[in-house]
Amino acid sequence: MTTEVLRYTAFSDDPAGGNPAGVVLDASALDDAAMLRIAAGLGYSETAFLTAPPPGLGGAPGRAFTLRFFSPKAEVSFCGHATVAASVALAERIGPGDLLFATPAGTVPVSVAATGGGLRAVLTSVAPHTEEIAAADLAEALAALDWPADGLDPAFPPRIAFAGARHLVLGAATRARLADLDYDFARLEALMRRLDLTTVQLVHRAGPDTFHVRDPFPVGGVVEDPATGAAAAAFGAYARELGLVPEEALLTLHQGEDMGRPGVLTVELRAGDPRVRVGGAGVRIPG
Repeated sequence: MTTEVLRYTAFSDDPAGGNPAGVVLDASALDDAAMLRIAAGLGYSETAFLTAPPPGLGGAPGRAFTLRFFSPKAEVSFCGHATVAASVALAERIGPGDLLFATPAGTVPVSVAATGGGLRAVLTSVAPHTEEIAAADLAEALAALDWPADGLDPAFPPRIAFAGARHLVLGAATRARLADLDYDFARLEALMRRLDLTTVQLVHRAGPDTFHVRDPFPVGGVVEDPATGAAAAAFGAYARELGLVPEEALLTLHQGEDMGRPGVLTVELRAGDPRVRVGGAGVRIPG
């Protein structure tokens, strides 16, 4: 039996932009080792694998699933861009509308809508939180990145933020600082494994609600993730909690420009709801 592996990009309507992901719409015949082999063979930062939903998940019949994510190295608890990719792939086959996913991080609703001839998906995160990072761990992160302490933006206190996966958020003082990413892969990977981090979310503020971001991802076996939905959700929660943005806001994150794969992520914060909504376009990669 052969397993069909689809290829989609998320957070762009251009197959050459955004973040590519593998999508397996029926992974019922695959064990963990097979899923890891497929993800490693594909080489994208993550591949999404769908199976039947667990009992009691809810959702409309035929529109609820179990969703798991594998990087080339290991399973990850949550991946935003692969969720968007899988949702767009499903919507092309069963129509736009609401989807419900049981993920290792928790239940994630997604709404897919047709817009201007394409499809756009918006996921709703699990409940987020942030935590302090020890001074020694921050110093090690900066050393691995080869960033001086004055390369940080003092308006963005370093924190570990979670909205399905853990990300270290660091603010870059300048756009040039953000663009100059040449880090010690093994050293950063070791720190991230010790702190159970999925990516490091590097952020530069371009305006009140506009940001440029980059995400080193050595624990996934790739130097950098082109567009990171889980980190965007974590950043939204972080920015709101620290009062960097209003409680209710719509943020725009530009990612992938420095890699030649530009993508756009929207982050919606709603008053009275701790969850974060992350949206973007998705499209199939030909071939």
